Amino acid sequence: MNYISTRGAAPVLTFGEAMMTGLARDGGLYVPETVPVMAKAEIAALAGLTYEEIAFRVMRPFLGDTFRDDEFRELIAKAYSGFGHAARAPLVQLGANHFLLELFHGPTLAFKDFAMQLIGQMMQAALAKTGERITIVGATSGDTGSAAMEAFRGLSNVDLFILFPHGRVSDVQRRQMTTPSEANVHALAMDGDFDDCQARVKDMFNDFAFRDGVRLAGVNSINWARVLAQVVYYFSSAVSLGAPERAVSFTVPTGNFGDIFAGYIARKMGLPIEQLVIATNHNDILDRAMRSGAYKTDGVKPSISPSMDIQVSSNFERALFDAYGRDGGAVSQLMAELKAGGFAISQGALQMLRGTFASGRCSEDETIATIRHAFATTGEVLCPHSAVGVKVAGEHLGAVPMITLATAHPAKFPDAVEAAMGARPALPLRMGDLFDRPERMTRVPNDLAALQAVVRERTAR
Repeated sequence: MNYISTRGAAPVLTFGEAMMTGLARDGGLYVPETVPVMAKAEIAALAGLTYEEIAFRVMRPFLGDTFRDDEFRELIAKAYSGFGHAARAPLVQLGANHFLLELFHGPTLAFKDFAMQLIGQMMQAALAKTGERITIVGATSGDTGSAAMEAFRGLSNVDLFILFPHGRVSDVQRRQMTTPSEANVHALAMDGDFDDCQARVKDMFNDFAFRDGVRLAGVNSINWARVLAQVVYYFSSAVSLGAPERAVSFTVPTGNFGDIFAGYIARKMGLPIEQLVIATNHNDILDRAMRSGAYKTDGVKPSISPSMDIQVSSNFERALFDAYGRDGGAVSQLMAELKAGGFAISQGALQMLRGTFASGRCSEDETIATIRHAFATTGEVLCPHSAVGVKVAGEHLGAVPMITLATAHPAKFPDAVEAAMGARPALPLRMGDLFDRPERMTRVPNDLAALQAVVRERTAR
């Protein structure tokens, strides 16, 4: 199993190499050269299995010889042992033919735990074999950072730096990043928005002298292993509702496009997915692009669903790569145009994207109304991101079961939930002392040289 860059000018890598590399040296993202297809009987055989066994069977064809089978099973077991629900990703029914996939039972109460806990185990296992040490730098709009902190804190072969936009994450999200006490993890509160944080991370990867000097690796959703781990819960939930004999649809609240791209991979693997619906908040660049064919940034507007406050959706590049017939040169040109403010999607590529994805938008008022309505009619308390998904899913319901991804626990966004329902959702007992723990973070400017200086200083041996 080989991995190639979406921009066509980087070395072909194995799974293990792509996982440790993150961003390709040509600035592109790694994708599998071919996507393995599961036979209908293989998908049917997933029914009734544990989440861990489904994860093994779905992911194994992508790994090549990076891990032995017994080794990979052990890593999966460790990754999900700390989840607070035996089913890992349980389904809850919201209405006729509408189901909620609860992805917030991991250690940091967000869907990012499914990928981050596993990639932490895989990276540590790979590094233990070589004795190498790496520096991981990531950007977050909230949930990726806390999931990464939880996955990598205390690991012996990793230094982790997480950039988050100062003042633009919830108090719970911030504290999940700033309260770990282990010396190998560092929370950096950066001036600017998430797109600024993401851009500085990419700048560090594109400075090859710095990248090689600190042994830089990435765990943002640009990392293929992150996307792959998220493919699993599309299979586990669909099989629970009758796949492959019965088609299903998914609605995914998304800002950076990684989670819904995982659904696209699941469909390419043979899972019968009828609709893949992109749900955006008022930072609706993905919905606008699908409707108009123009991908043009117009500034990030803060919202009550901050993890989706993104204008540069990194993983959309992976979808564009397929939409343009896997032409790396064409993708490189589009990404160059994006730096100047945006690009127009060609008619053929737009036709492919529209045939693959549907989309919708949810305003702030609609988000609050959806939280209120879901609680009144089902007793389910939604986080604002999940509410965006539920509202957009409601516009695409049909004869096929719709699964909306609930991406975070409502207690991570208590102000928004309280505004909708009049009551603050409580943190789970295992996190009850979060606001009593001391914080440890560094305020940093939106400046590449200053950020690199912090990383060099703290990784100096």
